[in-house]
Amino acid sequence: MIKGIGVDLIELNRIAGKVDQQAFVKRILTKKEQQEYDQLNSKRKLEYLAGRFSAKEAYAKARGTGIGKKVSFQDLSIVSGVLGKPQLQEHLSSGDVVHVSLTHTEHTAAAL
Repeated sequence: MIKGIGVDLIELNRIAGKVDQQAFVKRILTKKEQQEYDQLNSKRKLEYLAGRFSAKEAYAKARGTGIGKKVSFQDLSIVSGVLGKPQLQEHLSSGDVVHVSLTHTEHTAAAL
């Protein structure tokens, strides 16, 4: 049974100035995500950070809470599956199966 669907779209230029701001990166990415992020080139860092931001926002919208008191960016990790498919891992122990899809263009990142 589907409990909720969330979507988020972000313009990359909103994130571009924050790629090198450690405080922002640490707020959005979990430690595991930060390790992957640190290995990327600057263009890929922007896509990665914006994609994770968007995916976590979309998840919180699907739950009907938004990012805030009930769900934080640190409660969620986006990891790559065996074939590279993004998988959302929630640290909230809801037991729900969560599907996520990420996409990027030259100017935007989106998640569903």
